[in-house]
Amino acid sequence: MKILILNGPNLNLLGTREPEIYGTTTLAEIEQDLAAVGAELRVTVECRQTNHEGALVDLIQGARGDAAGIIINAGAYSHTSLAIRDALAAVAIPYAEVHLSNIFAREPERRHSTLAAGARALLCGFGAPGYALALRGLVAALRA
Repeated sequence: MKILILNGPNLNLLGTREPEIYGTTTLAEIEQDLAAVGAELRVTVECRQTNHEGALVDLIQGARGDAAGIIINAGAYSHTSLAIRDALAAVAIPYAEVHLSNIFAREPERRHSTLAAGARALLCGFGAPGYALALRGLVAALRA
């Protein structure tokens, strides 16, 4: 089983970008943790990051027939992108949405996600460990 982990804009700056909100863990460290959890769960984990909305759409479309599930932190696109929502709906791959911060305790424009309604789960506010929680939960749901 393969799980695709997608990260959107500015997540490549984790560890140095607003650490009081997003923590000090880097994206590379999150990806290393996910590889270890994937090995424990006996699943393949592929991590990708892009700052471009269309590239996220391409990655989602490319997952059809390849990935059993997707974990996505679309960053700011979570609040605005109908294109990403539509791509996730079109491929019909179960997905979990992850956010490092609690988006519901942030600015009003961040309190809505265009992706949430189609997600198997939404995990926010646990920081970097939220990714591993989402991976464990999604794999368990897919195996159920």
